[in-house]
Amino acid sequence: MRSKFDQQLALLNDELTQMGETCAKAICLAAQALEEQNASTAAPVAELEEQTNEQERSIEALCLKLLLQQQPVARDLRQISAALKMITDMERIGDHASDISEMTILMADAAYETGDPINLDLIKEMAKETTDMVIKSVDAFVQKDMDMAHWVIKEDDVVDDLFNQFKQQLIKKINENVKNGEQATDMLMVAKYFERIGDHATNIAEWVIYSITGQHEN
Repeated sequence: MRSKFDQQLALLNDELTQMGETCAKAICLAAQALEEQNASTAAPVAELEEQTNEQERSIEALCLKLLLQQQPVARDLRQISAALKMITDMERIGDHASDISEMTILMADAAYETGDPINLDLIKEMAKETTDMVIKSVDAFVQKDMDMAHWVIKEDDVVDDLFNQFKQQLIKKINENVKNGEQATDMLMVAKYFERIGDHATNIAEWVIYSITGQHEN
């Protein structure tokens, strides 16, 4: 009985890893489309969002099966309940990646007033950091790695700092030339989506710690 349970837990880890990889792929693709201002590159992100939705449903069904058909001990129960919380955050990460792609498509079609080009280096860095956070938060769960989970939580401060830097950059652009205003406002919304992805990755890391220690860090 325990052997079968362990096999199902291993399957749970595999499916969580796959969902995390889908989220990371969506973030990377959305960031690439944004950098290139390419609507055709952005379009497939919606398919990846639907894939995360399907993965969420599959993992949720597996967790409920483990709860109903097995008799998990305390640590196993924490692992399953943490997984249920994690997939909610991963589904939201997929939503935000899709939101970024939708904004990219709108901006590619927008007839902005001619202004100065906006430097996207900070946005690219936010995309890189949040992708790493998502991947490592899920890896921390699978590997039961407290240090990696704490790294993810700490890294959220880096993403917040990048967001604040980019916001200040946009404010400066608007002050320099009012024609930058509309595009800068759209880019601020995109940056906020990346910042929220970092928040969700942090939530996942906090649930990882709970699954190991029984304590939820806020």
